[in-house]
Amino acid sequence: MFQAVVDFLKEFGPLGLFIHAFLDAVIFPIPAFFLQVSLSILNPSTALWLATVGYIACLLGTPVGYYLGKVMGKSVLYRFLKKEWIDAATVRFQKNGEAAILIGSFTPIPFKVFTILSGVLNFPLWRLIGYAAIGRGLKFYIVGLLFYFYGRAAESMVKDVSLYIFVGAVPVIIVYLLLRKRHNKKKAIAETQAETEQATPIKKSDGTTVQIDS
Repeated sequence: MFQAVVDFLKEFGPLGLFIHAFLDAVIFPIPAFFLQVSLSILNPSTALWLATVGYIACLLGTPVGYYLGKVMGKSVLYRFLKKEWIDAATVRFQKNGEAAILIGSFTPIPFKVFTILSGVLNFPLWRLIGYAAIGRGLKFYIVGLLFYFYGRAAESMVKDVSLYIFVGAVPVIIVYLLLRKRHNKKKAIAETQAETEQATPIKKSDGTTVQIDS
């Protein structure tokens, strides 16, 4: 049934991809990646335009998936997606939501799992959109660039594009998150020290002391 929907959307070209990518971020179980590849094969010269269309639609659909999770909860996922995908994404999200979204943007786990889980677990929406912009941008535009430069020959290359992005991007993501965590820790220590120093003890002539807030 879902494949029939994809075949139907394919007839509408970029508009069909826009609809597919939007729904991909909300609830549709088949990733927009497959329609992007199919349309890019038909006309490789439009590959970058297709990547842009899919990317924008995905970002527009992200907050919709987020609020769907907020309103309906995780149960909506089990109606359309594999339980193992949902369970794996939940574990990743509970360990580190930021890494889960970035890495999940180009893993086989459908991205709508992460948009909905973000709403369920009250992850900040602005962070979800920011990390989705990075992760989904990588996937859409790498596919687009491959078809733009290599034409139909890129069809065999994009089969492993998620793996290539995963291997290349994950170390960068890990380093970024570690540096960010270190920075936040230093910032928290500095704020604590500043609060401690705000109350300065002053000794009066009669031997008593008072606290003067700086």
